[in-house]
Amino acid sequence: MEPVTLRTARLFLRPFEERDEEAVAAACNDPGILRFLPLPDPYRLKDAEEFVREVSPSGWREDTLYNFGVFTHSGDLVGSMGLVGLAQLRTPERQAELGFWTARGQRRKGYTTEAGRAVVDWAFTALGVERMEWIAQADNEGSHAVALRIGFVDEGIQRARIVHRGTRRDARVAALLPSDRGHTQATPYLPSR
Repeated sequence: MEPVTLRTARLFLRPFEERDEEAVAAACNDPGILRFLPLPDPYRLKDAEEFVREVSPSGWREDTLYNFGVFTHSGDLVGSMGLVGLAQLRTPERQAELGFWTARGQRRKGYTTEAGRAVVDWAFTALGVERMEWIAQADNEGSHAVALRIGFVDEGIQRARIVHRGTRRDARVAALLPSDRGHTQATPYLPSR
């Protein structure tokens, strides 16, 4: 897929560019991000270069990862927001997973929630996603709070779901349906009673 850009009231979501590498390196070297994400520790400029120049562009090209850099309208890096698990997008399940990180100085401003809503609305309307998942380590309270503000509904804890730095961790799982955001569900949904 050709990369797209999205705009919100306060944000611009676009593919990362080489000019963003230093900001990405600084953001991802934060202990608050490294605690929960499977990134190199320490996270160096060369890691950001690989992410910006190779991983993100190939994800769009190969339909495996649709990743957006999230920026304020003045150009400050807020974080990264993307769709992963896109293999299931081409099956009858039509699922994707939302993943994100937020730079330390940009937290608690509502930016990540705003960006997340834009990405899930785009996924529901432009890509035909019928179930969006969010999965994170069970003790990642910040990510969980953002997921709930976006509208995700908790589905529970999966034991030992995530392997992080050589240790199995429990994962919290939540889901969002198009109807939760006011969009039409292409495949009828019959909830259990």
